[in-house]
Amino acid sequence: MGQLLIFGLGYTASRIAEGMRARGWRVAATGSAGDLVFADRAAVLAALGEASHVLSSVPPERERGDPVLAAYGEALAGKALSYLSSTGVYGDRAGAWVDEATPTIAQSGEGRRNARAEADCAWLERGARVFRLPGIYGPGRSALDRVRAGQARRIDLPGQVFSRVHVEDIASGVIAALVHDAPAGAYNLGDDLPCSGNEVTEHACRLLGLPLPPLESLEEANLSEMARGFYMENRRVANGKAKRVLGWTPRYPTYVEGLAALL
Repeated sequence: MGQLLIFGLGYTASRIAEGMRARGWRVAATGSAGDLVFADRAAVLAALGEASHVLSSVPPERERGDPVLAAYGEALAGKALSYLSSTGVYGDRAGAWVDEATPTIAQSGEGRRNARAEADCAWLERGARVFRLPGIYGPGRSALDRVRAGQARRIDLPGQVFSRVHVEDIASGVIAALVHDAPAGAYNLGDDLPCSGNEVTEHACRLLGLPLPPLESLEEANLSEMARGFYMENRRVANGKAKRVLGWTPRYPTYVEGLAALL
């Protein structure tokens, strides 16, 4: 069994940590739920010295780039590296399918100053396994919760689609890669049914027996800059490589199974 150091023990990485501990691995982590403080350099370097594997779920900063690579990049040499990235690195593809061979916006020159895309490339250059994740949902973070709280939105954008993935399916994919020492490179971990956010919201309303939120234009919705940027990107994410190479099969292949389990 190995020893895993996780940078950023948050919503998704916590599931990965639980799964690795259940398999007999020792796990240390930074973050609010971890046992290490990121800025405690001596303690983190000591943990890095013992770790065989490193996983980072820390997002990059717009101006300063990836904080893990900036602070501890030299100490990562010789470790089996993994990084939780985003399918946002593909940018807007007007609804087309993307896979791991699709150039990212950093590679294509479309988004050279996109911090997430640059970090994605930096981890790949270090020989990491980079897991590109679409919209993440799971317990406490799903369309069901937004509908119950009266926070669900339906945006009138015909043809707009995106991919999503249940947090437990992310964990199973990453764990499979760690346990079986999968090849370095990018892996898309998304479900089998890219579709509009409206479709998911409407299904959640039916399950709960609650009325649909009104259909709004993007302008009427008055979204934050981050949320508006999300709706301006349109793509379908293929997951075939993860299935072939990792032997990964999502337990929740579509939002229908995922929401049913959460309900």
